[in-house]
Amino acid sequence: MAVTHTAMFEAIKATGPTRAETLARLDALATLMDSAITVPGTRLRLGLDSVIGLVPGIGDLASALISSYIVWEARRLGLPRWKVARMMGNVAVDTTIGVIPVVGDFLDVFYKSNRRNLKILRDHLEQERRRPGADGVIDAEYTVVRRG
Repeated sequence: MAVTHTAMFEAIKATGPTRAETLARLDALATLMDSAITVPGTRLRLGLDSVIGLVPGIGDLASALISSYIVWEARRLGLPRWKVARMMGNVAVDTTIGVIPVVGDFLDVFYKSNRRNLKILRDHLEQERRRPGADGVIDAEYTVVRRG
């Protein structure tokens, strides 16, 4: 008896973390990467992305891999391909800017791709929550509740 790929994926998804838990984890990661530390005496916020980006080549690659995890989770949460492409573009811009010595490190402080990507994800989930399902409404956990 063969189990379909979709059925197996749905079973794994049902036993995993909820969307709210995933979103909280991604929010913490985006904050860590983009704005975890406030520079004393300023309103400027830095993250791990700015610090590891100081290591030539390897730092920017590591940062891109961590940022790609947020994109992967967004796809798993059901973002359409065009929104995932926008998120990948944000990571690509951040990585491209970060590779440029000195200028890239300076600009990396201001271009916060992970926060931008989290906003795309949150906006999509909020729109999805407000939109009625085909045969039900969507509750606060972003799951479809069947009527009658």
